[in-house]
Amino acid sequence: MPLALLALAIGAFGIGTTEFVVMGLLPQVAADFGVTIPAAGLLVTGYAVGVVLGAPLMTALGTRIDRKRMLMLLMVLFTAGNLLSALAPGMAVMLAGRIVASLAHGAFFGIGAVVAAELVAPDRKAGAIATMFTGLTVANIVGVPLGTWIGQSAGWRATFALVAALGLVAVLGIARLVPALPRPEGAHLRRELAAFRNAQVVLAMGMTVLGFGGVFAAITYIAPLMTEVAGYPAGALTWLLVLLGVGMFLGNLLGGRFADRHLMPMLFATLGGLTVVLAAFTVTAHHPVAAAATLLLVGALGFATVPPLQKRVLDQAHGAPTLASAVNIGAFNLGNALAALLAGAAIDAGLGYTAPAWVGALMAAGALLLALLSAALERRAPAARVPVPAH
Repeated sequence: MPLALLALAIGAFGIGTTEFVVMGLLPQVAADFGVTIPAAGLLVTGYAVGVVLGAPLMTALGTRIDRKRMLMLLMVLFTAGNLLSALAPGMAVMLAGRIVASLAHGAFFGIGAVVAAELVAPDRKAGAIATMFTGLTVANIVGVPLGTWIGQSAGWRATFALVAALGLVAVLGIARLVPALPRPEGAHLRRELAAFRNAQVVLAMGMTVLGFGGVFAAITYIAPLMTEVAGYPAGALTWLLVLLGVGMFLGNLLGGRFADRHLMPMLFATLGGLTVVLAAFTVTAHHPVAAAATLLLVGALGFATVPPLQKRVLDQAHGAPTLASAVNIGAFNLGNALAALLAGAAIDAGLGYTAPAWVGALMAAGALLLALLSAALERRAPAARVPVPAH
């Protein structure tokens, strides 16, 4: 794999840290601003909505800029947003900082995935995408637990200041390691938008929304679930988040390994497994060891879907993949926002901290149904093109 993928992974590490670290800090942020934990959950929802809106917007603005320069500009925006969050005097300003940082998220991963795929041979594209997303999973092993520990020890503001510094490191890494790839000939917004007329692209994005949304429904409120239901002390959240990150790391490698050869079967297996494991979480959450094991499986199955879903979009939007790739990253976060809202509503309705796992199971089951529909349509399409013999 080219060294340039390391620079993309560094950016992914910073983005992954800021996206997920807030979940372990929700109780501290809520107490500092004098709001409820579900209200503080808006920091998760707001970030996700910003990704959804920012992915197409920033990608469209970048159609006239070479990809390396655009990746650097996106990380500068990301750094500014995290610095604003670190200095926020109130909930509204912190939410604004989260949204500013989130605007870079979708376009960075979308453009980065296209760049990663272009740097390798056709039969290694999913592996290259998985390598870039390794930064995101390593963030959950190192960045998120470390950020959670720093937030609990020195205050959550120190965590976001650290993330801002990571953003600057990513800018330097991209400047040094990523080659100056020329802008593709004929690349313009109208051609990129044409990819969305393909029903398979839309179905893949639907799988993304529901599938990864199912994961987020369970992990958005992981702090109260593991402390109030499983009975862990608050200090255990650090190693529990490491465990979640290890699952994500292993799942991402697994997804990248098999997606190039068995893409749809991989999606069937992971989405089906995710549905079962999330439903089981409502029971295992009451037992500390079983809860930890289930958390590992949720991370593994959830991130095993990422490389195949991203490659599915790139394959179906061939010829104009940049905007579709970025919008699919937005679709991940649309699922995150929807899941956080539904999970928070379930908690507010008095259904308890295990209710988000039920929400996640239902979303994952919906993604599996879309995957089956996509495969059925794909099997019918070649048959429809076979000429009928004349009699």
